[in-house]
Amino acid sequence: MSKRKVVLIGAAGTIAGLLLPALKERYDLTLLDLRTTNQDGIRIKDIQIANLQNRDRNSYRRFFQKADAVVHCGFVRAVNPADPNERFWAELANVEMAYNVYQTAWEENVNRVVLASSNHAADYYEPLILDGQWDFVSPNMRALSDNYYGWAKEVYEHLGFVFAVGKMNGQPLENVQIRIGGPRETDVANCKLGDMRCVRRALAVYISQRDMSQLFIKSIETADIRNELGVPFQIFYGISDNPHAFWSIVNARQVIGYEPQDNSETRFTELVTKHIRAALAN
Repeated sequence: MSKRKVVLIGAAGTIAGLLLPALKERYDLTLLDLRTTNQDGIRIKDIQIANLQNRDRNSYRRFFQKADAVVHCGFVRAVNPADPNERFWAELANVEMAYNVYQTAWEENVNRVVLASSNHAADYYEPLILDGQWDFVSPNMRALSDNYYGWAKEVYEHLGFVFAVGKMNGQPLENVQIRIGGPRETDVANCKLGDMRCVRRALAVYISQRDMSQLFIKSIETADIRNELGVPFQIFYGISDNPHAFWSIVNARQVIGYEPQDNSETRFTELVTKHIRAALAN
């Protein structure tokens, strides 16, 4: 049986780097980015240079042809992140790139796009949760952010829904938005000793490498991702099986059979104990 053909955009980035081992083993990959090395300067084998910000989609159309799925992890960074104006224009470029990915995938009859969204699409709620004013966030709630990065992620998602409905182009494009949480092993350790608010957040959002790979793979391969209204569109939160979670992964379990293998409480038991002791001592 031949492998699925999958295009991975932003292949030199951090998220793609975590996904690459599992995706390479499973799929016939086409790797695209504007650079050939990752943030550590390590060269990523087989990357092809493509500028997905270019409105001339014919310049990269060939990479999408005969693909079964596209995984979009591409990201435009502001040259000066301290400047809100520059951050806005960079995020607007990200929205335009997402449109190019969706539209090219639709034109080339790609079955599905899986997009690396972010928990920041709805990050307005997070301080409310940590302050005890809000309890939980589900993917069905209105996404609200208080920053340009999160705003852009919400726009990716809504734009994906437009393509999934199919009204604009006359035919739906299936897509899944994965609101990635904290794909790092360092968040708990980086909290100031005894800062339990920081620890709670780190425990809530953690996702292990193998759980994130599973989530993306099942988002690519599950045959039917239609929602309750028949639209082939889903938003999944990307976290492990965390007891402290304040984001819902019920729909990921139900729709694609996501079964996270890890949880932050057991993964970071020793560190959490140190934090608790320090907090009690203060």
